[in-house]
Amino acid sequence: GEGKAEVILNISASPYHVGKGRLREKVLSERARENCAMVFYNNLVGGQDELVFDGGGMVFDQKGKEFARGKQFEEDLVIVDLNAGRIRNNRLRHESRPLNLSPLGIALLQKVKKIELPEAKTGKKKSLPERKIKKLGRLEEIYRALILGVHDYVKKNGFKKVVIGLSGGIDSSLAAVLAVDALGRENVTGLSMPSAYSSAGTQADTVKLARNLGIKLITIPIDEIFRTYLEALREKFQGLKPDVTEENLQARIRGNILMAISNKYGSLVLTTGNKSEMSVGYCTLYGDMAGGFAVIKDVPKTLVYKLSRYRNRKEGKSLIPKSVLDREPSAELRPNQKDADTLPPYSLLDPILEAYVEEDKSSEEIIAGGFNPRVVKKVIRMVDRNEYKRRQGPLGVKITPRAFGKDRRFPLTNRYQDF
Repeated sequence: GEGKAEVILNISASPYHVGKGRLREKVLSERARENCAMVFYNNLVGGQDELVFDGGGMVFDQKGKEFARGKQFEEDLVIVDLNAGRIRNNRLRHESRPLNLSPLGIALLQKVKKIELPEAKTGKKKSLPERKIKKLGRLEEIYRALILGVHDYVKKNGFKKVVIGLSGGIDSSLAAVLAVDALGRENVTGLSMPSAYSSAGTQADTVKLARNLGIKLITIPIDEIFRTYLEALREKFQGLKPDVTEENLQARIRGNILMAISNKYGSLVLTTGNKSEMSVGYCTLYGDMAGGFAVIKDVPKTLVYKLSRYRNRKEGKSLIPKSVLDREPSAELRPNQKDADTLPPYSLLDPILEAYVEEDKSSEEIIAGGFNPRVVKKVIRMVDRNEYKRRQGPLGVKITPRAFGKDRRFPLTNRYQDF
């Protein structure tokens, strides 16, 4: 600026997403260097609806070098020494033109008072202890963001306890672990609702997970309720083959039970669907989508596995049972059902979704990247066609550059397609 400020303060409310830290560092370093000034960056900490503000304050010297950093995802106080004289000397060496101050600038400068510290007179000054903050790794950073997002949404909206439908699968397992880390085991209840299609393995893993986490587990089988539904609909469904209708009935029975527990005990229902499922509509309205907050709504399936393994390594044991990580994903709504029956492998699906949803690439651009044209077009159709489901689902923690909801909305009625 005109007065050649020596210190620039950036008081920010910058929401988190993966990779945001590197962008901030680059911008702040450039501003410090081009202005030959120290830059102090101070960021908000906490969750607000789907946004997470991650803190992580930084200080850059006049050469653009970082020399102090605050903690991420928690409040912190950073104290540093300013050497304004070094900045002035650096400017005198590199700037030939004098300062051209306005009358207001001169008046303000004349009001500045120099304060002599006692140690300045003796020439001795105590050095502040060196303070090093280790940068978080990618998985740890994402995990901390999810914990903070869940904690603040639950607490700031007046809830104390949550309830989660546990299926014995990887998604509900990770959601339960995140909830316990965010809220404490005493505030988390697991609800198991097995059917005739629930395998012995997933039921055993549900019990094992609840035991590992130390949470209360309620079991309410849905077979009898499901039969009652089918009997009530028997006449209307006569002559029609069983299909996704019967699968959705099971999911919706579970959604009803979850909401009944929520209403009776005042616990917030945390849903467990991941971003891959939400993208392509592999979820049931008023069923597994029923709830108040979607813990891993913005976490792709492949990342769900990475975060689960990260948490197990951090624990030093299999907090999430190994069999949950090894089992092929299944909704268990019909005999021998597998996710792969309906969807491309997640290792293929997730990169296509990232390109289309987060990077806003067209089908032609994605296909040019080496993906099978038939698969790309199928995935894009599924994403576009299921916008109506996402509009009716709960909000959840944002951790990617573009999450569904405020970040990305797609028109329903005009049926636009780019191919």
